[in-house]
Amino acid sequence: MAAAVVDQAWHQLSATKPDAFPGAAEVTTFESKVLAQAGLALASLPPRYHSWYFSHAFSGGYAAGYYAYLWSDVLARDTESWMHRHGGLKRENGEVLRAKVLSRGRTEEPSALFERFYGGPPDIMPLLEKRGLVIAGARPPVKHPAPTTGH
Repeated sequence: MAAAVVDQAWHQLSATKPDAFPGAAEVTTFESKVLAQAGLALASLPPRYHSWYFSHAFSGGYAAGYYAYLWSDVLARDTESWMHRHGGLKRENGEVLRAKVLSRGRTEEPSALFERFYGGPPDIMPLLEKRGLVIAGARPPVKHPAPTTGH
C-alpha cells in the first residue's frame, strides 16, 4: 500500500513547477513525508519498496498505475467473498461471474460490470481482512444481493 501511495504522490507533482520535484538527496524525505500524511509512517512496519526500486513506474509506461495492483486485489478479494457468501466455488456462481463480468470484456467500464455483479460498489474489507489489517468479521461485510445469471 505504501508503494502505491508514494507512486501516486510522485505523479501528482506538478510538471510545470520543476522546483516541486525533490532532488536525489531528498527522495527519502519525500517518501517519509508522503507516508506520514497518509498515516502509513509506521516504525514497526517500514516500507518494503522505495522509489528507486520503481524505475519502471517512471520510464516503463506505468504512469502512476502501481495502485492498480491494489485495486485488482480489492476486486479479487471481494469476488472471493461474494463466492463464499453464495455457496463457494460452484458452477452456478462461475456462470454468474462469467455472464456479468468475464464475457463482457471492455464493452463497459469494469467498475460498472463489477457493481452489477456485486449488486453495489466493491468492498475493501475482504482485502483488509485477507492482509490481516482488520479482524475478520470486525465490521459486518457489505451485503450485496445475489445477482441473476441473465445479462
